[in-house]
Amino acid sequence: MLKENYEKVKENIVRACEKAGRSPEDVTLIAVSKTKPLSDIEELLSDTDAVDFGENKVQELVDKYENVSRPVNWHMIGHLQTNKVKYIVDKVCMIHSVDSLNLAKTIEKEAAKHDVTVNILIEVNVAQEETKFGLSCDEVLPLIQEIKDFPHIRVKGLMTIAPFVDDPEDNRVYFRKLKDLSLDIQSKSIDNIDMSVLSMGMTNDYEVAVEEGATLVRVGTGIFGARNYNI
Repeated sequence: MLKENYEKVKENIVRACEKAGRSPEDVTLIAVSKTKPLSDIEELLSDTDAVDFGENKVQELVDKYENVSRPVNWHMIGHLQTNKVKYIVDKVCMIHSVDSLNLAKTIEKEAAKHDVTVNILIEVNVAQEETKFGLSCDEVLPLIQEIKDFPHIRVKGLMTIAPFVDDPEDNRVYFRKLKDLSLDIQSKSIDNIDMSVLSMGMTNDYEVAVEEGATLVRVGTGIFGARNYNI
């Protein structure tokens, strides 16, 4: 069933790309495996071309990193506390949720200790929801200016978590705003700053996100089914 779900999402991404005149190769599907057992990841690894997986919790990411049968691209997509950075800084291909100078400084410090360079995205709370983390659009450029010279960090783009809505079209405005922000920052040609990655869109709205320029979509329920948060 996981294979069928995964392939269905991939098909939807292809269709959304065709609608927007984009190449499907420009969009990476991240299977959000949070709260799901390692066996589900192994099933996807054996039955599909999945290589990118997203986790929200540091401990869960570390456990799966240490036990998965072959290397995969781990994405830290959840809120990251500074005291947990040291556990994952050498294990992830990208941290999606950088939303403060303090966190960026901690990533830089721990990356230096491990002699690695970490790809990060700046998390933007485009919809200004009080219950979500992330910077306002106006706060993004000042943070980038502060961290652009950090030698062990590479800013690759932006991330947002759009509101949960009944109609995915309601989130188009937020995806478009994030895309516009990335283009504005890119136009400034800031050294060491790349805006090629837009992480936006989840199970409920990833097709609209792709139409608006997403390069990474984070799909959990659409692949793995509903989560049990009581485990």
